[in-house]
Amino acid sequence: MSLIKFNKNRFPWINDKVATWLDTDDFFADDFFTRERNLPAMNVKENKGDFEIEIAVPGFSKKDIEVTLEDDMLHICAKQKKEVEDKNENYTRREFNYSSFDRKLQLPSSVNQEEKVKAMYEDGILKLNLVKKEEAKEPPKRIIDIA
Repeated sequence: MSLIKFNKNRFPWINDKVATWLDTDDFFADDFFTRERNLPAMNVKENKGDFEIEIAVPGFSKKDIEVTLEDDMLHICAKQKKEVEDKNENYTRREFNYSSFDRKLQLPSSVNQEEKVKAMYEDGILKLNLVKKEEAKEPPKRIIDIA
């Protein structure tokens, strides 16, 4: 008796988009917004004076990534091309691997677009720091005298 691996593709004759729609693995997902599967994972943290954004982009180098800010939109994209060549006996096999992503974020009006955005890439994580406008920062706690 031979073992047969589980085939997730229940409908092989249907194209990928329809098969993904019919797939029940994400049926109970709690994401309100639809998300492309090839988008990198992202964390957004709001502090008193700024926003910290972390995007997981392992395998990319700094030169592959482009970050732009225009009209309340933060645009993060990357393109990468790898060629692997494997020579074995009398033939050569080449495999081409292209990976890319393109992600746009609508920024809140509290972000100060005049300030420089700090960006750092380390260990596959792109970290961005966006400063808030002065009026959007949380005012200090005041004690009110009772008369």
